[in-house]
Amino acid sequence: MSPKQQRGEATVEQVLDAALRLYASSGEAGVTVGALTRTSGVSTGSVYHHFGSLHGVLTALALRWLGRLLGELATALTATDDARTGVQAVVRAYLGFVRDHPAAARLLHSTTADQEGMTRTAEIRDSQEARLSPIAQWIEARVGAGELAPLPVPVIEALVLGPVVGLARRWIALGDVDLDEAARLLPDRIWRSVGP
Repeated sequence: MSPKQQRGEATVEQVLDAALRLYASSGEAGVTVGALTRTSGVSTGSVYHHFGSLHGVLTALALRWLGRLLGELATALTATDDARTGVQAVVRAYLGFVRDHPAAARLLHSTTADQEGMTRTAEIRDSQEARLSPIAQWIEARVGAGELAPLPVPVIEALVLGPVVGLARRWIALGDVDLDEAARLLPDRIWRSVGP
């Protein structure tokens, strides 16, 4: 990688790190070009050069954290030996991610991220293929072995992640959920919905 490319990557990282700090402290409204340039030390021209717009910054930030979340889920899942412990590990990993990265979790569960996901579903899925493939392959193998209910992969994903996403959204919006307690209770309940 050339020095120019390294500087470009460093600039992108500076802007995304600053954007998350701003998002954590002030929400989406706090992520302005002026605030980004002050917080990151990057020029306005560099922000537009690398991201095209403020929306581009938020999109890149959401994709960065989506990749991290999916990576953690894939790691948790593929480190297990059977379907039950795999499903339980994914549930705990998701809730752990939300607890450990609340600002990123808030961004990933925001209406902006939802709208982006709805309009660019195929593109986002393609960009995360390396992280999604091991999860889908794991599920297919467990369904084939009779360890999971004979359901299509998207249905199993929805049954496993739907309740977790719903709980995460409630925690983000209301804060009335104990995530540690949920991590103890939810995995077995979810397992019952997808077990053989």
